[in-house]
Amino acid sequence: MATTMLKGNLVNLGGKEVNVGDAAPAVIVTNSEGLADKVVGGSCDKVQLLVVVPSLDTPVCATETRNFNQKASEIDGVEITVISMDLPFAGGRFCSTEGIESLTVASDFRNKDFANNYGVLIADGALRGVTCRAIFVVGTDGKIAYKEIVPEITAEPNYDEALAAAKSAS
Repeated sequence: MATTMLKGNLVNLGGKEVNVGDAAPAVIVTNSEGLADKVVGGSCDKVQLLVVVPSLDTPVCATETRNFNQKASEIDGVEITVISMDLPFAGGRFCSTEGIESLTVASDFRNKDFANNYGVLIADGALRGVTCRAIFVVGTDGKIAYKEIVPEITAEPNYDEALAAAKSAS
């Protein structure tokens, strides 16, 4: 079972762990715009940068989403999706308040299919039932080209590595 930390305390992650080179499961999440289904993972005509956060209603998650939104224009041929357990209404409100226009914000609240199929569901502790902080880059071939489970949930990911992986996969 994979693990991460929350303020120095060990947190177990549930679901099926996937790693670089594995097929990225195609799963349905809910887009914050119009509550439409959105498929993430699997093969696609664009590289997918999947940004996983616990909740947009926290300062670190909000900062991370704003940073990826700002950097999205730097990488052609890459589709960025931020995935959390927030309700789509909250995601939509966040996007309109923060001016998020260069990426998609989606929710895994319905079935937790993304969290379970990518091994990022927090299984215990205070945040049990939401996603940890992670990054996945999925190549057009549907394989995971990059993975980062952020070692401390309250810390930001390695933006440079994630963006470099997305650029090299495109």
